[in-house]
Amino acid sequence: MYFTDRGIEELVDRRGEEEVSVLWLGERLREFVDLNPEFEIPIERLATWLARLDDEDE
Repeated sequence: MYFTDRGIEELVDRRGEEEVSVLWLGERLREFVDLNPEFEIPIERLATWLARLDDEDE
């Protein structure tokens, strides 16, 4: 189990029944990076990965 699994589990436990838009998620990610600029690269990689999940070429 990775350390991040704890945070993911908490997210699912607390908000697993909620539905959110991609717009809302994008705004939260921008807000997080504004508050934590040292995480800019990992957040950019996560956002790019999420954006390209359905790409057949990758």
